[in-house]
Amino acid sequence: QGRILEKTGLCSQITFGRYVRQGRKLGVDPKLFIQDRQFNKVPVRVYQPKATSDGRRRGIIFFHGGGWVFGSLDTYEKVCRYLSRESESVVVSVQYRLAPEHKYPAAYEDCLNATIHFMKNIEHYGVDPANVIVCGDSAGGNLADAVSQTLAGRSDLPKLRAQILIYPGLQALDFNLPSYHQNRGVPLLFRERAAFFALQYLNGDALHMQEVLEGSHIPPEMRLKYRKWVSPDNIPEKFKVRGVKPLRPTDFIAEVYETVKRFCEPNLCPLLAEDAIVQQLPESFILTCEYDVLRDDGLLYKKRLEDNGVQVTWYHLEDGFHGVISLYDYCGFSFPAGKRGLDSVVNFLKGL
Repeated sequence: QGRILEKTGLCSQITFGRYVRQGRKLGVDPKLFIQDRQFNKVPVRVYQPKATSDGRRRGIIFFHGGGWVFGSLDTYEKVCRYLSRESESVVVSVQYRLAPEHKYPAAYEDCLNATIHFMKNIEHYGVDPANVIVCGDSAGGNLADAVSQTLAGRSDLPKLRAQILIYPGLQALDFNLPSYHQNRGVPLLFRERAAFFALQYLNGDALHMQEVLEGSHIPPEMRLKYRKWVSPDNIPEKFKVRGVKPLRPTDFIAEVYETVKRFCEPNLCPLLAEDAIVQQLPESFILTCEYDVLRDDGLLYKKRLEDNGVQVTWYHLEDGFHGVISLYDYCGFSFPAGKRGLDSVVNFLKGL
């Protein structure tokens, strides 16, 4: 439908997509104080449990998904309320700038700046500085991990207690991993859309999408360098039973690489961070879905974290698909997998 409207010139696919995903304004929550603020000029929504607390609460900084192109505070209102209520935590939902109007690193910078502001003003929210967690789904998981990696080396701020990555997208080197083939036509995220979103975030357009999907955007020597981290060989065999399509070697196209070379920056593709950074990361929770093109990004990162001595809790939704968490209680319908996924996050938080 968005495409039809775009062809008729009424509005772009992205504008239409944003309209559809707006989310409805919800009424007052009897258990939460909710207020909109600005953290370092970045709009945020703060959720605080009304119940009195024995000590200081944990704080969760939440970055929403939507391919860096869609999503808002309203879209994730129910998810954030649920997390705040059920885990009795202060939740800060961040409205970072969206692509294609604001290209990389705008979203990352907004998330980082909002997080630093929160950590420096933590006493205003009754939050324990030793118990701050970054959390996000999909593109938000990408942003949470990029922020986590950046803060890992900072000695002037408290260390993050944990990071929660819900079906994160962590690399744009290889759109031909097993999960990309097995789930290329599975809603809510098709294989082409994953490349489309990554390019919108990087360049503000989706030129060269085909070359990126085929893999001709990365120089052979760079492929070799990153092969130790981004390779089907690092994915457990049981995830290949639905079939693996061997990659046909494609010719490297230098001019395409010139336009996308920042895909090799860890702030954009955190799976490519050096071991020295990964070793400093906090305890991590990774949620993956079987029917998701990004499943293998999560699996590859789980292995990297474990290889580097980081404690990982992994939760796999056998019946889950990409975006299932964001559909929790959405317009009156809900998927059991989404509720189970959210509850696994809440259980992890309560166990910290």
